Amino acid sequence: MLSKELSFAVIGSGSWGTALAILLANNGHRTALWGRNTQYLSELARERVCKKYLPDIRLPESLQVTGDINAVLSAADIPLFAVPSNGFRTLLQQHADAIRHTGNLVWATKGLETDSQLLMSEVAAQVLGDGIKLAVITGPNFAGEVARGLPTATTVASSHPELAKTVAGHLHNRWFRAYTSTDITGAQLGGALKNVLAIASGISDGLGLGANSKAALLTRGLAEITRLAVNMGAKAETLTGLAGMGDMLLSCTDDQSRNRRLGLLLAQNKTLATALIEIGQVVEGVKTAQAAYHLSKARQVEMPIIEQVYKVLHDGTPPATAVETLLMREPKPEQL
Repeated sequence: MLSKELSFAVIGSGSWGTALAILLANNGHRTALWGRNTQYLSELARERVCKKYLPDIRLPESLQVTGDINAVLSAADIPLFAVPSNGFRTLLQQHADAIRHTGNLVWATKGLETDSQLLMSEVAAQVLGDGIKLAVITGPNFAGEVARGLPTATTVASSHPELAKTVAGHLHNRWFRAYTSTDITGAQLGGALKNVLAIASGISDGLGLGANSKAALLTRGLAEITRLAVNMGAKAETLTGLAGMGDMLLSCTDDQSRNRRLGLLLAQNKTLATALIEIGQVVEGVKTAQAAYHLSKARQVEMPIIEQVYKVLHDGTPPATAVETLLMREPKPEQL
C-alpha cells in the first residue's frame, strides 16, 4: 500500500489541471502545479488567481506554482498529468526517469494518440515500461464546477487497485466523490470518445434537429463506444457509469463543453479553423475523431456516428450531409 501522506505534481496548468491542483491543495495535500508558459505561471503565482480559465477562483496559499518541472517531479510521490493527448508522449519521454523514480503515473487526459490510435495507458507503457503503476481520472467533471466546490463525482481507474484507492482517497471530500474501477481501458475510451459525440451533439442542436434526434444520437453513440470498448477488452458496464454515460451526458448537453461548442459553430457553417480560434482552447474531440475512425476500421467495428463526425472535421463533409447519410442507412435490429 502507498503511504497516506503523499505529494502531487500536477503537470499542466490549463483549466482542468488547475482545478485538480486546487482540489488536492484544499484537501490538505502537498501539491505543486507546473505549466509551460513561464510568464503566465509567474502571474498566477503572484496574483493567486487563474484569470485565463477560472477568474473567480483564488488559489490556495499552500499550492506551489512553478515552471521548474524537474523540481516538482523530483519532489512528488505521484505525478498527475493533465495535458492534451498530443503532448502526452513527448512529456513522458522528456521526464521518463523522474516519473519512473516515483513508481506511479496518473493522468486526467481524455484522448487517443492520433497517429498510433493508442490509449494514454498504452503510450505510458511504451515509454515508461511495465514496472510503473498507472491510473486515469475520468468522469463528468467540468473544471470550473470542481474548482468552485460544486458536488461532483469521478472515476479513478487502474489495474492496480491500491493506486486507484489511494488517488481516489486524496481527491475525495464532502463535495467531490471519487469511485474506483479496475477497467482502465473502458474508462479511457468513455472519456475520449464522448468528446466526439459532443461534437455530434452540438451539430445536431445547431441544425435545430430537435429532442428526438438528440435522444437517438446519444443512445446510439453510446452503443458505438461500447462496441469498440468491448472489442478492446473492456467491460460493457463501465460505459454505463460515470466514465461513459455520465461523461457523455455532461459533454453533450452543456455549453461548458468545448467539443459541443465546436459542433454548434460547425453547424453555423464556420470552418474548423475559425471555430477552433473562436473557442481558444484545445478541443480534444478533433484529433480523437480521427484516431477513433481509423481504430474502428482497423478493428472492423461499425461506428457510423464517429465516422460521420470524422468526415465533417477532416474530409469537409457538410454537417447536414452527414446527418442525411446517417438517416439513410438501412433499417436493422437494434443492438450494441
